[in-house]
This record gives sequence, structure tokens and C-alpha cells, in this order.
Amino acid sequence: MMRYSALGLLKGGLDGHKSWTRAWRAPEPKARYDVIVIGGGGHGLATAYYLANVHGLRNVAVLEKGWIGGGNTGRNTTIVRSNYRLPQMQNLLELSLKLWEGLSQELNYNLMFSQRGALFLGHSDSDMTRLAERGDSLRCNGIDADLLDRDAVARLVPLLDMSQTARYPIHGGLIQKRGGTARHDAVAWGYARAADALGVDIIQNCEVTGIDIEGGKAVGVRTNRGAIGADRIGICVAGNSSLVAAMTGLRLPIESHMLQAFVSEPVKPMIDTVIMSQSIHCYISQSDKGEIVLGGDPDLYPSYSQRGIPMRIEEVAGQAIGLVPALSRLRMLRCWSGVTDMSFDGAPIIGATPVDGLYLNGGWCYGGFKATPGSGWLYAHTLAKGEPHPVNAPFALDRFARGALIDEAASGPLPQSR
Repeated sequence: MMRYSALGLLKGGLDGHKSWTRAWRAPEPKARYDVIVIGGGGHGLATAYYLANVHGLRNVAVLEKGWIGGGNTGRNTTIVRSNYRLPQMQNLLELSLKLWEGLSQELNYNLMFSQRGALFLGHSDSDMTRLAERGDSLRCNGIDADLLDRDAVARLVPLLDMSQTARYPIHGGLIQKRGGTARHDAVAWGYARAADALGVDIIQNCEVTGIDIEGGKAVGVRTNRGAIGADRIGICVAGNSSLVAAMTGLRLPIESHMLQAFVSEPVKPMIDTVIMSQSIHCYISQSDKGEIVLGGDPDLYPSYSQRGIPMRIEEVAGQAIGLVPALSRLRMLRCWSGVTDMSFDGAPIIGATPVDGLYLNGGWCYGGFKATPGSGWLYAHTLAKGEPHPVNAPFALDRFARGALIDEAASGPLPQSR
């Protein structure tokens, strides 16, 4: 990733990019760090940035087995919202949304954050009752939510099939006007550049192959680039959380499943809000390049393959066309798959593990991207202080043993293999 101006872009294009300077360094690993963050995705980079910027910890390393932006950060549908059902999730995602609102200015990097609105559709009387209940819960917590009748939804998104014979009849909806989208890879690049400027070492192509434990405490990691010591270690590897935790003998209440996304050929603006459904797990938006972005249910079997299946493409395309018939005229441009950590209650895990000095940030199910700033801010607090912030305290790993689950149905359906 390079810094460039308009003149620099032209010069770089003529000299084969030889004149471009790096946006972040490519340092060799030190022998020891105060904190190591395993995983160079959005959450890991945000954690490192807030460790340096908020807590003054500069001797920090982010270890990424591939390249920055090459994992789940670049494999999602970019939706940002905080209109969840339970107060624990509302507090976490609202913190994140407030950080999103000033993040481009803070990082001095255009994240293409667009508050175009996030609309949940209701397809039955029971759907509308649940949407009204969620709206009441959000407003009681000081979060914006507007319940819309059928006519208001039709005015907002004219291309929806509002007929009485629609495959998915629309009775109304619930909108969070502050919700929207952001550019996923720009988020990774912006945090990486800002963290690097504060002295954080971002080390790419550095795969962690083991975690060293002495006297019950994590004291460092083994990598394909040598051993590195650390006072505290944070796991932040999205769909690979179980694999990394297993290096210490930990078994997590998590399954990893593929989640596919798709984009159409680019077209002129036709959908100016994020469309989601209360009854079908389908979501639709339009990117800044004009592509229609689609997503749906995960593949309901554990996998780390990052390869999609045609059945899911057909299912999501059918749902999207049922909602917006005009999409049937578009050609599919490409599809891809990320690996999601599906926690057993549909809520994330942010906090300490039974291994002293080892912390976990994972289990985000479908909600990882939207939580990037808030997750990083809270995880940085936890790593710096050695104890959770009140907002992420309910998301401790031991809640499963204590029976203090956070049953967030708004995250989407959980895999049926459970």
C-alpha cells in the first residue's frame, strides 16, 4: 500500500510504481513486545492503533500470516449498523457506530463511510411486532430507530416488489438512518497506516505456529520468522480462532462456517439504502462502484475452505430478485467466501482466556465488520488494563460455563449442526 497524490499517481504509473513510498513500514520482528496481536485484519489493526493512541503502548506488533486486507476484512458486505436486539449488543455496536462517524477524520484516510440507512423489512404481522419491539428497545437505549409503514417503505425503496402477489409481501420496516456502509479494505489500510505512524510493527507473511506457555502463562509465540516474546498476547483471527486457541490446548464454543457474498455488474445508482429482511437472511446494497452487493445465510457445515457453493448463490439470488425484481436483469460479476466464527449464542467473545496473559477476540458470527472500531477500542482497553471495559465485560469467555449467554437472535440464524 502506497501514499500518493494526483501527481504522484501519474508519476508512479509511468515509472512502474518505483517512486511510490510505503504507507507503512515492513519491519523485521523484534525479540520481544509488550503486546502481540495475532491477526492483521480490521479488528487486529484497530486494536493495535488504540493500544498506541489511547493507552500509549507503542511496543506492539501485529502478526499477519498473509497480507493486510487479505482475510475476512476484504471478504464481507461492508454493512455498518447498531440496531441489534439486546442491550449488551446495542451498547457495543453503538460505541462502534459513534467511532465510525468520526473515523475518516481521525485516521486522515477516506473510509468511504456512507450513512445511507439500514432498513429491515417486515413480511408479516408477527415480523412487524418484532420490529416494533426492537425499535422500542433501541429508543429506550438512546439509539435511533424508525418504524415505517408499507407506504413509507415503498417511497424509500421504489424498486421493492410491493404487490399483493409478491413472493415476500412487505408490510413495513424498521430503519436506522445512521446505519450504512464503509469500504472494507480502506478500513484495514487506514488503521494500518495510523498504527504504523505511532510505532506499531505490522509484520506481514508472519504465521504463528505455536504459543509458548511457561508456568501457566503465555510468554510468546513461535512463527515462521522465529520466536517472539510478549507480556500479553491477543488472538484476533476471525474464522481461525479455534485453530489458534488450540495451540494452547483451549477448546472454544465456536464453529467456523463459510459465508458467501456476491456482486453484480456495475450499474447506475438504483438502491440508496441497505436492505435487509426480518424473515429471510438476505441483504442488499449498492457499492460506490455501482455493483449490487448481496449476502445471505452461511453454509451450514463447518469449513475453513473459503470456497462458495452454487446452491447458496442460487438461494441468495432468488431471495434478492424476490425483493427487487429488477435485479433479475443483471449479470453476476463475482462471488467469494469468508470464514466466520459462529459462537454458540450468536454473540462475540472479548476478554481473557484461562491461560494467563492470553486474550481472545472472536465469535463475531455475521457482525464482525460493523464492530471493527468498537471491538478494537474495547480489546485494546482489555489488553492494556488486563481487565475488561464495562461494555465488553458481558462478552467474557466464561459466560458459557456460567450460563450467562447473550442470545442475540438479530445476528441471524445459527448453524443447524448445533
